[in-house]
Amino acid sequence: MPDTFAQPLNGHAVDTPALAGDIRAVLFDLDGTLADTAPDLVAAVNKVRTDQGLEPGPYETLRLQASHGARGLIGAAYGIGPDDARFAPLRDAFLANYEAALCVHSRLFDGVPELLARLTAQGVPWGIVTNKATRLTLPLVKLLGLADRAGCVVCGDTTPHSKPHPAPLLFAAERLGLAPEHIVYVGDDLRDVQAGKAAGMPTIAAAYGYCGDAVSPADWQADATVARASAIAPLVLRGA
Repeated sequence: MPDTFAQPLNGHAVDTPALAGDIRAVLFDLDGTLADTAPDLVAAVNKVRTDQGLEPGPYETLRLQASHGARGLIGAAYGIGPDDARFAPLRDAFLANYEAALCVHSRLFDGVPELLARLTAQGVPWGIVTNKATRLTLPLVKLLGLADRAGCVVCGDTTPHSKPHPAPLLFAAERLGLAPEHIVYVGDDLRDVQAGKAAGMPTIAAAYGYCGDAVSPADWQADATVARASAIAPLVLRGA
């Protein structure tokens, strides 16, 4: 897989050197884009299972749900949805486990520290827009060493709507003091691309996140798709 590819009109992936337009800032999703948080998320949901005397669920199956929060992880671990009467207590147990061990094995993806350092060195502000709740996001961002460096952190409950609604991204643009068209949004889920497009932002799909073989990020119609975080800088920094 090439580091970077875009989706042109004919539907075939091609190399692309940079995004068009005047890019002045970058916003990132958190889980699956900046940080590999799956180990701690999977551990939290599997603790719910083992506390009930059940076998842990398969890591790779659960990992693919890491970007989908409690709904996705409980759904994959128990085969139920939010309408099931068992869902709420399982969700509460999962969240309690996760909050108690938020950043044991979570880490920034390879290439992310260098990417953020390059953005900062070139005076390009960056921020985080996630659907994760504030009570989980802010401690995690601090533990990952990002809290004092991010230009803004917008959580799933910061605005009345979460992604794929554009409200969180538009709020972040206001915080950065920039028009949406000058901000790139990077995420590892279709809803990230949908939110970015609805907000009027160029978008980059992070195929190195929790997409899995059954998902084709190239079909999301993002402005570019990257196979690793190190491929983002050439898209957003002139002369990178």
